[in-house]
Amino acid sequence: MSDFPAEGVDDGVPAILPSMPEAQPMIPQRLVELHGWGRTASSMSHLASVDSIADAVSALRSSDGARGVTPRGLGRSYGDAAQNAGGMTLDLTKLNRILSVDAAAEPATVTVQAGVSLDALMRTLLPFGLWVPVLPGTRQVTVGGAIAADVHGKNHHTQGSFGNHVVSVDLLTADGEVRTLTPGGEPGANEGGRLFWATIGGMGLTGAILGATVAVQRTETAYFAVDTDRCSDIDDLMATMSQGDDDYTYSVAWFDAVTRGRHMGRAVLTRGDKATLADLTPKLRRDPLKFVAPSFGTIPEVFPNRMVNVVTAKAFSEFWYRKAPAHRVGELQNITSFFHPLDIVAEWNRVYGPHGFLQYQFVVPFSEGETFRRGFEMIVTSGHLSCLNVLKRFGPGNPSPLSFPMPGWTLTVDLPIERGLDTLCDALDQEVIGAGGRVYLAKDSRLSADAFRAMYPRLDDFLSVRHEVDPAGLFNSDLARRLHL
Repeated sequence: MSDFPAEGVDDGVPAILPSMPEAQPMIPQRLVELHGWGRTASSMSHLASVDSIADAVSALRSSDGARGVTPRGLGRSYGDAAQNAGGMTLDLTKLNRILSVDAAAEPATVTVQAGVSLDALMRTLLPFGLWVPVLPGTRQVTVGGAIAADVHGKNHHTQGSFGNHVVSVDLLTADGEVRTLTPGGEPGANEGGRLFWATIGGMGLTGAILGATVAVQRTETAYFAVDTDRCSDIDDLMATMSQGDDDYTYSVAWFDAVTRGRHMGRAVLTRGDKATLADLTPKLRRDPLKFVAPSFGTIPEVFPNRMVNVVTAKAFSEFWYRKAPAHRVGELQNITSFFHPLDIVAEWNRVYGPHGFLQYQFVVPFSEGETFRRGFEMIVTSGHLSCLNVLKRFGPGNPSPLSFPMPGWTLTVDLPIERGLDTLCDALDQEVIGAGGRVYLAKDSRLSADAFRAMYPRLDDFLSVRHEVDPAGLFNSDLARRLHL
């Protein structure tokens, strides 16, 4: 066990805090405008920044029950999940201490406060030869947010989502207690881990995640051996992934959502595995666990709406497809190149202008391949343009009633906000519902309550747990009100 007793680092997280006196110190609040990463549907909220468990409990107990409380990390959910119009929003980013790393355990584990970012976690773990098991498309996500959204990465078909690797969660519930939850349940209560699994993917509606212990993996290097293939159209892409994905730990495709005709859906498929020491060049072997994270600065707030138009979208798509090799095997790539190229530039979402954008991500079962193609064609032929497009294959889901992944095809597009986009998304919703699929809540900003209920057949399981642990609905959010949660 390696502890971190350095200045400002706590030495542990209690399983349950004792009941606290009614008179609580007031936590400073600021009335601020909050929005998600898509920069749409902003609302005004009383933001309370806390830097201790006691402060979090005090803020909760001093909140206005009429509008409730929602936890917030780094604000990387795309819609309205981490904002609370007229109520309190708990800023948990100062709860950012890494408490311990147990590199000797099998599996190795790390215990952290919820505000620790995946970026900070990776930088801490790599010198131990340890690796975060699941990474979404950005490192700028807190551990609490990764749990609440049950994020997935390029390796869902082999490793599952983030919640699959969580050993325990420290959850501040509406009664002011901090409970330590495990997949098997709390001692003497919560049989079967119902509250644990409702919290995984629960979008902060069962309580505020304050800390967690996560199982991590071992790695010899911070590099990846990557194979790249260009695919001529959507059918070629889906066939190639179906035939070969199981041979790789990681797999993801960028596809062209602009080109029509016989090359509709042409794509660049990248698949790989963690590189071993033997895979590295002599130069890279000198520092095999080096975390390469270049930064090209911050996108300024100067872009107008309609920066993504026919001309720019076609130019980008042509460049991105042609720059990739037709076939390449065993290229060594660092963490940023393989996982997080968009993290190179901060605030890249500003490119879409003040109107913002919507990220639409859906999944349908493998048996619904024709529905998947139809949804894909609806997007390409709609006239709405997207440059950042991702296609992946999911493996089995987990017991969380609101977790997004299920075995099947998942597609993600970034669509600028403009007239007619709601019509396209509503039509896509109906295709997804008809196929037994769903839309990802962490990306959503416009789904209706009826469509949401049709997509998540275990919603009542989640609601029963939520009502048990928070009968007055103290934890709330703009998303929860929109979806009638």
